[in-house]
Amino acid sequence: MSLWRVRLGPAAAAAAHGRLRSSVLPAARIHVSPMRNLQYGWLAYMLGDRTSKKLTEYSKIFTVEGSLCSGKGKLAQKLAEKLGMKYFPEADIHYLNRITGDGTLLDEKFNGFCNLERFYNDPKCPDGHSYRLQSWLFGNRVLQYADALEHLLSTGQGVVLERSPYSDFVFLDAMFKQGYIHKRCLAHYKEIKEIAISEFLPPHLVIYLDVPVPEVQKRLQEKGEPYERKVSPQYLQNIEDAYKKTFLPEISETSEVLQYTASDAEDVEKVVEDIEYLTFNKGPWLEQDDVSFHHLRLHVQDKSRVLDSVTVPYFVPEITIGGNEYDKIYYEFRSLPGRYFSKGYNADVGDKWIWLK
Repeated sequence: MSLWRVRLGPAAAAAAHGRLRSSVLPAARIHVSPMRNLQYGWLAYMLGDRTSKKLTEYSKIFTVEGSLCSGKGKLAQKLAEKLGMKYFPEADIHYLNRITGDGTLLDEKFNGFCNLERFYNDPKCPDGHSYRLQSWLFGNRVLQYADALEHLLSTGQGVVLERSPYSDFVFLDAMFKQGYIHKRCLAHYKEIKEIAISEFLPPHLVIYLDVPVPEVQKRLQEKGEPYERKVSPQYLQNIEDAYKKTFLPEISETSEVLQYTASDAEDVEKVVEDIEYLTFNKGPWLEQDDVSFHHLRLHVQDKSRVLDSVTVPYFVPEITIGGNEYDKIYYEFRSLPGRYFSKGYNADVGDKWIWLK
């Protein structure tokens, strides 16, 4: 059973758990709109809540791409400030922890049984850790992209992200070429990616920071974590090749693309000027209306449904756990403070007036 099922929230996880043991678990959502206490639905639409009324010139999704230590975060944050957009830092393995519960970072057994330090120290670990890590990161990127779409459609404010589920495959490609993962992992990833992003709309703009591998290595030695300094230069080169030979040509069919060197990217005013000259006259965003925005908004606010796409019943040893182990982890997760019911309904963390909500 997929490791994501443990974290989908009581309602979704109960559906999966029912195949192992008959039980009735209380329904709960894992995430709601950051702008409202009540979720958007058909009633709001019938009463006149229309996305098109909120859209402005910069009601768009921008993603900043590049290799490790390429300056993506710095540029993304400055662009968001300049253009009045919302900045989303890169989704890491703890993204789900940060947006649920009280934000406490949980043990790795609740986060895909993976961590970056182990990957860099032993990328060819025989227990399949490398693909477990990449699969978990992809799920978090999917979840974050859904959050970004929800924010844009709910408020009209554009968003700037570091990477996205559309570009995530560059790491998988590099891992496969380095022999870190099995071919079956590649096949599994391609299937879940196609399903996961099928109902999303791609970024309006992709900004790629082209930093040569020697410069990336230099930055990692100066600023990176101790374990990041062990990264193979060929792995970095494979990431760069996947970006330039596959991702950028493919995404350019639906999104605008800007490329900068590390030094050029430091001139944020120039980047903003380049953005202002773009026409944004291609891609599926042009075909949308209030009805399609309505259905997309319903989809992305339902995070259990969004994450269902990365839990397809496909046996891959690297990311599959047995029923007994799943049982143990699931109930241990549910026993954590504030995790049994939806946020605001857990007396064990001091929630009040539960029966009146």
